[in-house]
Amino acid sequence: MRTKRRGWASVLLAAALGVTLAGGAQAAETGATFGTHWQDWRAHADVADLASLQRGARDFVGYCLGCHSLRYERWSRLGKDLKIPPDVLKKDLIPPGQNARDYMMSPMTADAAKWFGKQPPDLSLIARYRGTNYLYRYLETFYVDSGRPTGVNNLVYPSVAMPDVLSSLEGLKVAVYRTVEVPGPHGTRIKRQVFAHFRQVAPGSMTREQFNQFVHDTVNFLDYVSDPPRLQRHRLGVWVVLFLMVFTTLAWLLYREYWKDVR
Repeated sequence: MRTKRRGWASVLLAAALGVTLAGGAQAAETGATFGTHWQDWRAHADVADLASLQRGARDFVGYCLGCHSLRYERWSRLGKDLKIPPDVLKKDLIPPGQNARDYMMSPMTADAAKWFGKQPPDLSLIARYRGTNYLYRYLETFYVDSGRPTGVNNLVYPSVAMPDVLSSLEGLKVAVYRTVEVPGPHGTRIKRQVFAHFRQVAPGSMTREQFNQFVHDTVNFLDYVSDPPRLQRHRLGVWVVLFLMVFTTLAWLLYREYWKDVR
C-alpha cells in the first residue's frame, strides 16, 4: 500500500486553493451535471471487503489523519485486522514519530479551533453516530460557495467549517437549484429554492466513478473502525453456525438410535 502523507499545512493549502478557485469557477464551466437524486446515494458499506478496507485505510491516512484522529484504534490492530504486513504498515501508513503500539492520533495542534472555528472531531465512532450513508453523502456533496471562508459549502452539512480537502481528486462543482411552489398558510403558495443537481466546473485527477469508489472505500474503513471486533464476529460466526449444524445432526441421529425400539 502506498499513501501520501498530508499534515495540517496541506489542509490549510487546500482551503486557500478553494477560496482562490471559487472566484474563477464559472469561467471554467464544463456543463457536466450529476447528483439529481443525491438523497438516494448509498454507501453500500461492507466490512467483509478486505481490499476496500485496505484502500480506505490508505486514503484515510493520506487525506484525513492530518486533522482527524481515531483514538480507539491502534496501528497494530489495524494491521492485524486488515492483514497489512508490519513492514508495509510502518513504511506507508504509520506517521513519523509513532509506532505500531500507538493509537491513530492526528498531529493537528490545539490551534485548529482558531483556523477552522472548531476542533476537528475524532472519527472513531462517527459511522455509528451518523451512519454510513450520511458520511457518503457528506463527502460527495461539497460544492463551490464563494461566500464561505473556505470557498466551499456542503449540501448535507450547510456552513461546514471543513475545507474540501478532496477537491484535487473530485474537481470543483457548483450546486444548481430550481424554484418550486409549496402550499403556504391560508391557501397561499410559497416559492422555495430546492436542490436540482451539481454542475462540474473544474476537473479533478479522478473520474466520477473513481471518486465514488474512493469515497466508498473511505466510508467503509470508518465503518470498520467504529466496531473493529465485527470482523472477528463475522469470521467466528461461520464456524459457530457450522458447529451447530453438525451438533444438531449428531443429536438427531443419537435421538433416533435411542428411541428406535420404542413404539
